[in-house]
Amino acid sequence: MKWIVASILLLFVAMALNLTLLVYAMYAIIAILVISKWITNRWTQAVEAERVCDTSMAKIGDFVSIMIRLKHVGRFPIAWVLVEDMLEQRTQTYKPPSLRIHGKRLEVMKLNPGNSKQLLYQLECNRRGYYQIGPLVLETGDMFGLNRRFKVLTEPMFLLVLPKIVPIESYDIASRRPIGEVVMTHRLFEDPTRIAGVRKYQDGDPLARVHWRATARTGKLQCKVYEPSTLAGGTVVVDFHEESFDPKNEPMRSELAITCAASVCNALQEIGQQVGLVSNGRDAADRIRQDGWKGDRRTREEAKNSAIKMAESDRLRPVIVPTRKSPEQMISISKTLARLEKTDGMRLSELVIESAAQIPRDATVIVIVSTITLENAVALGSLARQGYSVEVIVNCFSEEEFAAVSAPLFAEGITTRQLKDESSIAQICEKQMLR
Repeated sequence: MKWIVASILLLFVAMALNLTLLVYAMYAIIAILVISKWITNRWTQAVEAERVCDTSMAKIGDFVSIMIRLKHVGRFPIAWVLVEDMLEQRTQTYKPPSLRIHGKRLEVMKLNPGNSKQLLYQLECNRRGYYQIGPLVLETGDMFGLNRRFKVLTEPMFLLVLPKIVPIESYDIASRRPIGEVVMTHRLFEDPTRIAGVRKYQDGDPLARVHWRATARTGKLQCKVYEPSTLAGGTVVVDFHEESFDPKNEPMRSELAITCAASVCNALQEIGQQVGLVSNGRDAADRIRQDGWKGDRRTREEAKNSAIKMAESDRLRPVIVPTRKSPEQMISISKTLARLEKTDGMRLSELVIESAAQIPRDATVIVIVSTITLENAVALGSLARQGYSVEVIVNCFSEEEFAAVSAPLFAEGITTRQLKDESSIAQICEKQMLR
């Protein structure tokens, strides 16, 4: 429009000064500008598109195929059109990238009336997450380069990549409730509902322990022997505050915390125990529902920015999957962990205070942290003094760092376990020996 207005003004000046050749030149320029703008608008409106994806949920290592179908529904041939299916910038930040691209998601092509073309590419899932695929952005213009138009052809889709689950060899993290479903190897508690056998009466045995049928049969006092049992259910608490992770160790440490949480929850699910999840992270699905996605029809750069998540979040509401027994519990936890994002809102101490009322006392509280502050240690110690069984998994590689994090927790009477790398997850829940 600026060029058209300038040309019209120059035309009036040429007519006022009786410059015949300049008048004809201005007529030609104005005609070219108007026709170019009209053609560009018609080309932009003449293209329709559809995105087809074979799945919306995948696992790490899977390949997801995406096909873009373009159709020219206008009456005039389109000289050139650039089509790009946008991806979030964070998917290509690290090596290997979270989503490795195989094929072309950007292409320049010519379209004739009634023609259809396809754009096919694959995404290799290397890291869990909730990823926005799209929007599909079109760019076209006239042959003189005077006009360019941008258009969002399709809304984005979202791909959920589930976290990796490492099989845990044995699970030996017990709650403080002496009546449960899991038989213990050590006689810390005896379950009066599970009789293992009988023995001779000993001085000091209570009458409630006497097995009267065995006594009548043998003629001597016999007492019941109980199996030691406890509850092995757990509520996994994941500290996902931005300041808890050293940027130079990212994304390895944050992803290791998610893998460990998913593996512990899966182990509890397999032995038929109650399991739940609590975190101070941000649910990506909630972020998208609240903030939405933006597609600007004016510039392709704005359409790219619409695929980039917010840099900061002041979320003060914890992400909670209630602790319970259910066949679908692990599915809910895996999806929640896949969508979890780091946030700079709620700290671990605030999370403990906020969610304590929703954590059952008959389930062990398993806290996964990378660093600890005195405030966080006091909050976890307060939770233990309220009757909860609390154990902490420290997500660090060096022994010195593990000792520094464990010191304030030991002062609060809390047991710690070290999570060095992915290979140590298999033994993370084994019985801890005295050192």
